[in-house]
Amino acid sequence: MGTSFKRLLFLGHRWLGIVLCAFFAMWFVSGVVMMYVGYPKLTEAERLGHLPPLQAGAPLLAPQQAMAIAGIKGPLKELRLAAASGGNAVYLAQPAGSKGAAIAVDARSGARLAPTGEARAMASAAAFAGPGVGARYLGPVDEDAFTHSRGLDGHRPLHQVQLSDPERTLLYVSGRTGEVVRDAPRTERLWNYAGAWLHWLYPLRGNAFDPYWGDIVNWLAIAGTAMVLVGMAVGLLRWRFRAPYRSGSRSPYPGALMRWHHIGGLLFGAVTATWIFSGLMSMNPWRIFDGGAPPLRMQALEGAAPLPSALDAAPAALLAAAGPDIRELKWTRVLGGTLVLAQPAAGKPLMLDSQTGRPAALDGGALLGAARTLLPHAVASVERLDAYDLYYYSRDAHSMTGGAGKPLPVWRIAYADPHQSWVYVDPHTGALAGRSDSHKRTSRWLFAMLHSWDWLPLLERRPLWDLVLLALSLGGAVLSVSGMVIGWRRLGRKLGTGGNGRAQAGRGQQLPSGAAPTKKMALKNHGERAVAQERTANRE
Repeated sequence: MGTSFKRLLFLGHRWLGIVLCAFFAMWFVSGVVMMYVGYPKLTEAERLGHLPPLQAGAPLLAPQQAMAIAGIKGPLKELRLAAASGGNAVYLAQPAGSKGAAIAVDARSGARLAPTGEARAMASAAAFAGPGVGARYLGPVDEDAFTHSRGLDGHRPLHQVQLSDPERTLLYVSGRTGEVVRDAPRTERLWNYAGAWLHWLYPLRGNAFDPYWGDIVNWLAIAGTAMVLVGMAVGLLRWRFRAPYRSGSRSPYPGALMRWHHIGGLLFGAVTATWIFSGLMSMNPWRIFDGGAPPLRMQALEGAAPLPSALDAAPAALLAAAGPDIRELKWTRVLGGTLVLAQPAAGKPLMLDSQTGRPAALDGGALLGAARTLLPHAVASVERLDAYDLYYYSRDAHSMTGGAGKPLPVWRIAYADPHQSWVYVDPHTGALAGRSDSHKRTSRWLFAMLHSWDWLPLLERRPLWDLVLLALSLGGAVLSVSGMVIGWRRLGRKLGTGGNGRAQAGRGQQLPSGAAPTKKMALKNHGERAVAQERTANRE
């Protein structure tokens, strides 16, 4: 390898590292925080657990009556009933083909709810918190440090309500439906400033840098990966595998900090490069994991979109059949018929016939036959999963991919299509539990596996997973901090010598006869000797 090329590698690694190592150290430390505290979100379990129970004796309108009074016509993408807005029962209807938040309809009168104001936001917060918990209205906000998620866009502006519970929970209430859509306890908020808020460079969101946030994260990760790989190459070139240097060490660097950075790079460089690269993959840069797979033919599984009928049972009859503590009723279409999922505070929903209110069960054979036609391609295999596998698994609720729920058992249907599609179907409800293709499975390995170590044999053996990730994170952080200190010290020496470090390196400054060296001169000469020692090592 030519001397000039090696010199280019050394210089590139050195000067890129001055800035990038600061980001690496920040990512390692914030990543450890995110192992235990995630970005605030309202999980499905939290949402259901805080909803007031629906009252079976309440005089609530049947779905068709409520939709007719509200002027909502045509098939619906979604229809739910819950005491979710101001503590009152509302239908949450989303017309087919629409995006964003649902339309909230009062279940007693059928009137469409106006945009959420302070009074309804406070009532929703009180119902969420339960009796005996005080609340203080903080006002509306479009987006702040804890609401960057694009899934909240249909609910903006959001109303902030501060609870006086022991956790000092901050609630965000939808400006459109009045639902509580996010909760953020104080501990979670504080840790997030050292966790996800830093890790994802969220200080760049919601300001002039917002349009460029994605590109900034992507290019920092690309430059960082390249810098670490170059550093590993430099480290291998400088390591004496056969015979040690004259100092007796196999590392040429005389200073302890440089030596430890050299050795640390050889030990933790690979995992550092892997984590930075996999962080880039989490961004789906330039949408490389969007394979263009066609949409599923959901009509084959569901039939026509839900359309309220005069034959549908009133909520009182459905709640009487379902029993107490039902938090939500959800109308859904399966195999051409309408069913109602009566969801308690926890556990699987009860399946009810939408017209009679009687318990319902799906025909497994018919359901599987319909699911096989979700794509116009031959089915390669069908497998029932009673346990999680490498591609269908659950994570802790606070984690980035956790909290959504992954039911078991499910059917996994693999198709012989160009995208190698897999579809997961819940045999209990007939709902689509997930979809995967070759691009998404590649993303699973390049992001989730490499970044979070989502490997079931490790995840199922905690605290082994914790110990491995903490040890590797500590090594990466030490490597990053040492590189940052070395780089900034060298930059300080360059600036301190006015660019003449090369001319003065290796020789002390001349003093007048009889004059004693000052402390500043001694420190300067020490720095020059260090530069000279490094050059000597490079020549060796």
